[in-house]
Amino acid sequence: MSGEISHADKVFYPADGLTKGDVVEYYRAVADVMLPHLRGRPLTLRRFPDGIDGQGWFQKHPGEHFPDSIRVESVPRRGGGTDDYVVCDDAETLDYLARQGTLEFHLWLSTVDAPERPDRLVLDLDPPDGTPVAELRAVARRIRDHYERVGLTPFVQATGGRGFHVLAPLDAKSDTEVVLELSRALADAVAADDPDRLTTAQRKDKRGDRIFLDANRNGYAQTFVAPYSLRARPGAAAATPLDWRELGKAEPDGWSLAKEKQRLARKDDPWRDLDKHAGSAEAALKQLT
Repeated sequence: MSGEISHADKVFYPADGLTKGDVVEYYRAVADVMLPHLRGRPLTLRRFPDGIDGQGWFQKHPGEHFPDSIRVESVPRRGGGTDDYVVCDDAETLDYLARQGTLEFHLWLSTVDAPERPDRLVLDLDPPDGTPVAELRAVARRIRDHYERVGLTPFVQATGGRGFHVLAPLDAKSDTEVVLELSRALADAVAADDPDRLTTAQRKDKRGDRIFLDANRNGYAQTFVAPYSLRARPGAAAATPLDWRELGKAEPDGWSLAKEKQRLARKDDPWRDLDKHAGSAEAALKQLT
């Protein structure tokens, strides 16, 4: 049951003339394709109750006012103790969170049932300003080739921001440290192909004008932007899973709220069969070492 949208005419994206009502209706429209990617995973919410020009914050833990119908799970914290996270398993929860001003949804790479055993590996392309999109596409394809060499199946997502994600589904049999080691080894291997343009340097002052291949998202409790999540920036672009053949014309922020709805009216989710292609992190790491 969809709830009433309070202050539906409040402007959330001033440059685009989009309101809170537009945002909530967007999440209602994409719920069927978005929910399979959210289910069972700890969420970090990025909320802007007054729109992107107002105050926004990352919310890792549920608010006291959240209703009892919202699923909350305790997840172990490194160093001891637990933290509570919202889990979005159904359209009612997604609708509620959108009505609370959640613009961005960020996912763990593991589930609440097995938080120490990731079933996703992600490398994030973080380009400096002015990087031609053709160069980003070429790097994404290079990452794809490295994944395939070690037995992983690559999937690509336009982030709705500045770059692309290249993701591989995993069988959830390896722990976080193995997956993090694998992701860093893959990033290093890709960067070694073109060290003048690519880097894995953690410190920004060491990167120069090179594209940063970010493996840090594979650490424990780290996140990546959920498929079909809007981004809190002008343009109201959505993170968009792509077919590899689409990459040649894709822009990282090429699917606005309106374009995403049009896309999904005529196209299935390219990531709908993700888990059928789950690979072994340990086997992949052996190929690299």
